Amino acid sequence: MPDKQDTLKNSVDILAHIVGDDSVPRNIRRAAEEAKTRLLDREESDAVRAAYAISILDDISNDPNMPLHTRTLIWNVASQLEKVSME
Repeated sequence: MPDKQDTLKNSVDILAHIVGDDSVPRNIRRAAEEAKTRLLDREESDAVRAAYAISILDDISNDPNMPLHTRTLIWNVASQLEKVSME
């Protein structure tokens, strides 16, 4: 099972992919960038950083303009981060 740091790094990588995808609407890319920034902020604990990112991703996850492939990625990231926030 991957440790917290691996999970956080994988989540940041996926969010970076979303931010760089021009087929994703700008507001969703902006939210993904904000979630990525929160995950990289070392001033907070891993659980707090994950909770902030989950909150941001949850807010955008039901956006009707979101491409299906992006929604799936966001749900996967949120699911992985929930494991970190519970530890």
